[in-house]
Amino acid sequence: VQLQASGGGLVQTGGSLRLSCVASGSILSINVMGWYRQAPGGLRELIASIDSGDRTSYTDSVKGRFSISREKDKSKAYLQMNSLKPEDTAVYYCYARAGTLTYWGQGTQVTVSS
Repeated sequence: VQLQASGGGLVQTGGSLRLSCVASGSILSINVMGWYRQAPGGLRELIASIDSGDRTSYTDSVKGRFSISREKDKSKAYLQMNSLKPEDTAVYYCYARAGTLTYWGQGTQVTVSS
């Protein structure tokens, strides 16, 4: 499985961005897709995930502001980010889990200016 993330950028506080993650390869084996982020000097943090039954999970800091979704064919996942805050500034990584294997996309930078 290969993952390609896009959609990051610079936005003002309160703005919105939509991240996309395109999967290719053995996509039918994917059962979970999601997003991590890593702020400068910080640890990589799981922020949102969606499974094959479209069950979603979010870390508390993004609940009510971020929304994850995916295409039915598992080829794409999206992270809609609203009401962005400076503390959301980080490199965002999409991931996919297929059985016991985890695949990563390259990061996309999100910068929120105050």
